[in-house]
Amino acid sequence: MSLQPDDQATKPPRAASRGWLRGIVVAGMAVVFVGVTVGFVGFLAKLRGVEVAPASRADGIVVLTGGSSRVSDAMELLAGGYGKRLLISGVHPTNAASDISRSLPDNQQLLTCCVDLDRSAINTRSNAAEARRWAHERGFKSLIVVTSNYHMPRAILELSHAMPDIALIPFAVVGDKWRDEPWWTSGATLRLLLSEYAKYVAAEVRVRLAFAGLELMPELADQPAGSLAPRRPATAQAN
Repeated sequence: MSLQPDDQATKPPRAASRGWLRGIVVAGMAVVFVGVTVGFVGFLAKLRGVEVAPASRADGIVVLTGGSSRVSDAMELLAGGYGKRLLISGVHPTNAASDISRSLPDNQQLLTCCVDLDRSAINTRSNAAEARRWAHERGFKSLIVVTSNYHMPRAILELSHAMPDIALIPFAVVGDKWRDEPWWTSGATLRLLLSEYAKYVAAEVRVRLAFAGLELMPELADQPAGSLAPRRPATAQAN
């Protein structure tokens, strides 16, 4: 009786190894895809869909520029007595206090007495560094953080890492577009959320490595004295 050859035995070893490698790559990509999807869903769960008044008052208020109505909402909180002073962080270097005054004509008195401008910060991490410097100079122990809802998770991550000794109270600004239409129906909003999620994950990885003693990108403000050119003061009073 003749016997059929074993297909597996006659299969070239190189082809078999390629099959195993292909299977491992596909399985790895599937795991990454599932992990990213689950993480993105978790990120979306952190985002507020409506604006909620801060749970308590604080020593100060810091608003991170870059989104519509952030500054005006922060000014309303200041006017409502939720904080003693307001730091507007990330003001463009060419913008003067008068430019902000024109955009907020109803808050001239507060702008004169109780608002500081930070023109040094260029991203969320430097926002956190400047807010830390401002809070420590003022002796503040608690801050209300004002930024857009999609930006709040990363902002709180960076701020809490920069100043673990200061209590942070989030106030998430919800834009009109977010209220008017579901995010998944807008390609622009979806791209914004995916981009912000990627930045949040990168910040989370960097912060976790820093906690483990691996500071891959040390802040300029933390480098030894004399290693940098002199920098201008972090804040300038609006008056």
